[in-house]
Amino acid sequence: MTGTNAPHILLAEDEEAMRTYLERALTNAGYRVSAVDRGTEAIPLLETGDFDLLLSDIVMPEMDGIELAQRCAEISPHTKVMFITGFAAVSLRASREQPSARVLSKPFHLRDLVLEVERAFEEAG
Repeated sequence: MTGTNAPHILLAEDEEAMRTYLERALTNAGYRVSAVDRGTEAIPLLETGDFDLLLSDIVMPEMDGIELAQRCAEISPHTKVMFITGFAAVSLRASREQPSARVLSKPFHLRDLVLEVERAFEEAG
């Protein structure tokens, strides 16, 4: 799956260790990954890039993941959205405001993340 045909994931995660961890796991699974540390940094990439999936933490400074997902829907409607969060109440809000998005709650195993990403692409295909 590697190479230019590999799905391209935009990862927005403000916690550096988690961002590095997720980026490495997704790259090892064969995906192309562009990682940013905040939602406001993701917007210009969405405007110029062609992303298959936005994988975003919900709680971030400047622009939260839900607002980022709403902007993503306007800018790049074909891009799927998946949230990661450590907050159950935030997870419920995400499910309400972005019903088509998957929500993965922390802590999770990297294998579970990769499986959820694979499922998201299978449903599209």
